[in-house]
Amino acid sequence: MMKNKIPYSILDLASVAQNSSIKETFAKSLDLAQQAEKLGYRRFWLAEHHNMKSIASAATSVLIGHIAGGTQKIRVGSGGIMLPNHSPLIVSEQFGTLGNLYPNRIDLGLGRAPGTDQETAHAIRSDRMKAVHQFPEEVDRIQHFFSNENKERVRSYVSEGVEMPIYILGSSTDSAHVAAKKGLPYVFASHFAPAQLHKALQIYHEEFQPSSYLDKPYTIAGINVIASDNNKEAEILSTSMLRMILGVVTGNIDYLQPPTPMTAELKEIANHPSIQQMMRYAFIGDKETVKTQTKAFLEETQVDELMVASYIYKHEDRVKSYAMFSEIMQELQE
Repeated sequence: MMKNKIPYSILDLASVAQNSSIKETFAKSLDLAQQAEKLGYRRFWLAEHHNMKSIASAATSVLIGHIAGGTQKIRVGSGGIMLPNHSPLIVSEQFGTLGNLYPNRIDLGLGRAPGTDQETAHAIRSDRMKAVHQFPEEVDRIQHFFSNENKERVRSYVSEGVEMPIYILGSSTDSAHVAAKKGLPYVFASHFAPAQLHKALQIYHEEFQPSSYLDKPYTIAGINVIASDNNKEAEILSTSMLRMILGVVTGNIDYLQPPTPMTAELKEIANHPSIQQMMRYAFIGDKETVKTQTKAFLEETQVDELMVASYIYKHEDRVKSYAMFSEIMQELQE
């Protein structure tokens, strides 16, 4: 059985398409968020990545402010802030500021991966490995900075008393233990690292401890969606994502490429085990195809919310895909 009234949200990396500028990319992200708001999406999250020319969401908190300022009611947040890259105090000050500017609309998703290669991670923060091991304690520090009970010498005055939901992100089982122990919502990156999804969800549910933030488990899982008028058209649109994934796997990251017909060579790449694994939860096709796959995923995982990523070259095609997915979710819950 599928849960009733499942919210659906968007994860955006501000992907830079070939022949498009950073400024144009930001404008497209804002337009997508505005369209998502009309389409009934719950959240619009941005992910922190560094040293990748195809991803423009490096200064994540700044971009969150831009999106929140151009929308009215959709929640805007981080999916996520890679906490070991930052001081908990600075993260608290940034999100405390956002929370004051846009009350009850900002989400703080926290992860512990670098969001980049190791050399760049070292350039961001040379002691980040120490911070990785202290991730649970650093989450505690952020919660402390947002509380009204912080009477220590070091305080984030702009954060104190601000409503700021914290979400723990993960792509393996490690963060499931942390989210469960702290009684916080858990978000799994199954849109690109699906291997341990079911194990992580099991751990989270079994170990969950109710907290002042959450009285029962709350899970969000990521999926990729490319929806179009027919399966052939969706397959063509998916070639952009396929080339992007190949770039990630081979370390040859490039701008998001225009779609092409699905060639024999591309089909061979798509059938490679490592690519198949990453695309396990990529739902590509017409409305009925994506609807069937989405329904099966929801029944299989019993997650409370879906976080949708769509790597589509043309902005108009991406907006159309998200509009079709909104229709799908509304139909599934009628």
